[in-house]
Formats: sequence, C-alpha cells, structure tokens
Amino acid sequence: MTTRVLVPMDDSELAESALRYALETHADADITVMHVVGEPSSMLGEATALALEDDIEAAAEEQASEVLARARAIADEYDRDIDTVVDMGRPGRAIVDRAESFDTVVIGSHGSSLVDRLFIGNVAQTVFQRCPVPVTVVR
Repeated sequence: MTTRVLVPMDDSELAESALRYALETHADADITVMHVVGEPSSMLGEATALALEDDIEAAAEEQASEVLARARAIADEYDRDIDTVVDMGRPGRAIVDRAESFDTVVIGSHGSSLVDRLFIGNVAQTVFQRCPVPVTVVR
C-alpha cells in the first residue's frame, strides 16, 4: 500500500500533470511536492543569484515559492493538503536522495526548458535509473 508519495516539480506543465496524476491515483496517500534549486555557483543562471545571497536557504525558498504555490493550488482543486520541501543541488541526485523516505516517486517526463534538459541532463531518466523506490514517469 502506498502511503507516502514524492512529486518533484519544476515550472513545467508535465510536472503539474505528474502532481495531478499522484493526487488522482494515490487518493489516500500523503503527497510531498519537492522543488530543487540549483547549487550556488557563479556559472549557472538562477544558481548565481543564490551564490550572492547572505541567506542561501531563504533565497532558495523564494525561488521555489511560485512553483510550490502552483502545487498548492492544484492540490486545492482536489480538496487535498500537500507537504512541500525545497532542496538545493543537482535535481536528479537530490530527488533520489530524498526518495528513500517515500513509497514511490511520481515525476514528469521532462523539465521546463530544452536548455535545462541538455545542460543538466534528463532528471526523470536519472531518477528512474537510480531511485531506490518505484518511479512513475508521467507524460
């Protein structure tokens, strides 16, 4: 029986579809939505802003706020409560590391932009190949 579901989300429509799928398919499970913000670096877009912040964790929460607000709005459509969590680092690795505490992971098949997929790699593929729990990839 599935009681805890992890749904990694970025700002893509496929991530929203994954959350909807999890809410519909795992109606009695606790759903946790996870957003991963890039590691602070002087070379990577949004991560550059993190590197310049005094409070990196607060800045990560701020960057994740729009995605998590959208996740809460989707959960409200289903009259469900969800938990949210923000991690920093490489998305695939962060998701796999956190997945150990869940029964399953439901993830969109790819992220928000072609550049992200080419530069960072296919997060869903990494999760699917390395995850210690079952993974459902939603298209």
